[in-house]
Amino acid sequence: MTPQQEAILAFEKRFYTTQSGKENDIAEELGMSAVRYYQSLNALLDDPAALAAEPVLVKRLRRIRDSRAKLRRAG
Repeated sequence: MTPQQEAILAFEKRFYTTQSGKENDIAEELGMSAVRYYQSLNALLDDPAALAAEPVLVKRLRRIRDSRAKLRRAG
C-alpha cells in the first residue's frame, strides 16, 4: 500500500460527529477533495492489501457500503 492509502485508512479510523468537520480535515490533512477521498476509500475497500492491513475497519466499511447499496436498489 502507498503512504497515501495508509493515511486514508488511518484517517477513516477516527470518529467524527459532523460531516463538515471531517470534510474540512480531509482537505487540510490529506490535501484532497472529499469526493476524491471517498473515491479512494471505496477503491481501498476492494484492495486485499487494505484488508490485510486493517481487517476490522475494512470489513465494517464494506458492510456499510453494501447495506447502502442494497437500500438504493430496493428504494
